[in-house]
Amino acid sequence: MSNVKAFPGTFPLHEDRNFLAESEWVIFKLLCRPVDSFAEDDPEALSVATGNQVTPTRCDELIRIVRINQLAGIGSWISRIFAEAGLNDSDIRELPAEEITDRVNAKAGYRICNEATTRALALLQLQWKGAEANG
Repeated sequence: MSNVKAFPGTFPLHEDRNFLAESEWVIFKLLCRPVDSFAEDDPEALSVATGNQVTPTRCDELIRIVRINQLAGIGSWISRIFAEAGLNDSDIRELPAEEITDRVNAKAGYRICNEATTRALALLQLQWKGAEANG
């Protein structure tokens, strides 16, 4: 469990928000596919399972969102933003926090993540590394 919550002035890294479009939600609900199950999927296979109603590109993004969201202290809201910036769970664990937030801000075209957010993310990364070392 992460002990990093929202520091004053940071993006709420822990916050969850729905990231599926309503039409996607209906498709996956009819398929009896819980969102958490996407983490083990292949984008092509997931797309085919939807009858190609959700593109492989979008399925890849959904899979990355779910995998990022599985990191302790990271909510679905920032997971979606990270995935939209082209990042995956390995990137979030391994890249310098500054590079991650720079990529997010560059993709958005404005500052979503400030220095406080970068510091909070760096602290989460240290916690994950500590958990790996103790795991």
